Amino acid sequence: MKVKGVLSEEKVTLPELRASLQGVESERIAAEKELSYEFRRSMEHANQLARTTPEKSKELVEKLLKLEKMKPEIAYRIANIMPKSRDEVRAIFAKERFTLSPEEIDSIIDLVMAHF
Repeated sequence: MKVKGVLSEEKVTLPELRASLQGVESERIAAEKELSYEFRRSMEHANQLARTTPEKSKELVEKLLKLEKMKPEIAYRIANIMPKSRDEVRAIFAKERFTLSPEEIDSIIDLVMAHF
């Protein structure tokens, strides 16, 4: 019986995940291995939802982390979703114990639009 476990864990954005999956896909195709159903579904999901390049998404996360009231989990969520409206940003912050001012929301949207 094979036992699988987590060797390491790190946060990545959806465009970075797409790039990693494309690398694995090309390796498997070169080795003439079959792509599993789960892998194909993961590739489809990443291709449909990734809206920018891995470099731009990483840069966006770094800039978002410099903002006040920004947690790493929320910064990565914003980089994955790329919200375009105030309501979308408010929905991302809905579970937090604080509310954002309209200026803070606008600064987040401006950062997102600059990296789109």
